[in-house]
Amino acid sequence: MAKEAKQIKTNAMRILDGLGIPYEVFTYDDDGEHELSRGAANDTAAKLGIDPETVYKTIVMRTDTKEICVFCQSAVNEINLKKARNAAGCKEIGPVKPEELMALTGYIRGGCSPIGMKRQFRTFIDEMAQLCDKVHISGGQRGVQIALNPMDLVKATDAVLVDLAL
Repeated sequence: MAKEAKQIKTNAMRILDGLGIPYEVFTYDDDGEHELSRGAANDTAAKLGIDPETVYKTIVMRTDTKEICVFCQSAVNEINLKKARNAAGCKEIGPVKPEELMALTGYIRGGCSPIGMKRQFRTFIDEMAQLCDKVHISGGQRGVQIALNPMDLVKATDAVLVDLAL
């Protein structure tokens, strides 16, 4: 089932185990002091020696009606806010503030997994994920990535596949 690294077991992994979804765990050195900015997911891909197109970043957003929605987008693309608004069915949408992330999701910025948040939020995954054999998502801690079949990610998050790319 899972290829364990350094005995790490995050909430996301426990949920995948409970669902019987196979996955692999990849770890890399992350001191938590780095600047989390555009390109961080590309840096993760480089550290792990994997294709950046398979690394999916988790973006937590708030709509104009205050609904929280989760979006997963490939590291090589920026999210198209118009497409995100259309997917969520709202007029306005924007990312939540980093200082709000822990209270909303239970995760810190740079370690936010779409699996195992404090509450189940509507989740949207860029449709290009289904072209990958595996996608890599945050495992719920900085320095931990989970690789799994994209359709298993859809199942684990009850997500909808949509076009999100800019």
